[in-house]
Amino acid sequence: MSGPTGGCGHGVPPRDRTGQAEAFDSIGESYDAAFPHKEGQIAATDWLIASLPAGARVLDLGCGTGVPTARRLTRAGLDVVGVDLSAGMLALARARVPGARFHQADIADIGPHGPVGLGRFDAVAAFFSLLMLGRAEIPAALASVRELLAPKGLFALAMVEADADDLPVPFLGRTIRVSGYPRGDLRAVVERAGFEVVEESSRSYAPHTPDGAGAPPEVQLFLRCRRLD
Repeated sequence: MSGPTGGCGHGVPPRDRTGQAEAFDSIGESYDAAFPHKEGQIAATDWLIASLPAGARVLDLGCGTGVPTARRLTRAGLDVVGVDLSAGMLALARARVPGARFHQADIADIGPHGPVGLGRFDAVAAFFSLLMLGRAEIPAALASVRELLAPKGLFALAMVEADADDLPVPFLGRTIRVSGYPRGDLRAVVERAGFEVVEESSRSYAPHTPDGAGAPPEVQLFLRCRRLD
């Protein structure tokens, strides 16, 4: 997830993201209740685990509550750093995954030499976090991810398939703004950013809420990628 101010660097102008973090602060624990079945995300996380040596550094970009990704990576013996804009989500993540380190930051600040000073990683996971950006920012965000990765580093990306750009949508009782691509367009954007897509998959998913008034059914796209050098 990106922040309330600031762009993603690389000459992209800042975009007002007022309300995005506040929405997730209020959603809190209800997010995991609405998305209890995360098989696609778990499978992509397990791909990272199987592909990395013990102690490898992994960035969970838009880590949310830390479950399941940061927790699963940490339990596998990896060195995990999580980044999110929402203070509420980060409080949950720190409580649930004490073995990882978490930072509140905007995507504009996550470059290897940016203000947060995260350094480089063997892998990056970005599950449904880049969709919080406008389309004009996503290529620059992908470029930042590439810069964060070591040569041949791995990148696990999940997006919702949609032809949308900064579109306001109702989400678990709040309104957030999201972007997406048809699957062929998403693959092209990722490849232009300097990644090889080694595997692509999709899953249909309907979030669950107690009152049945959650987000509509969606198609989730999962790309397993490797940095090209």
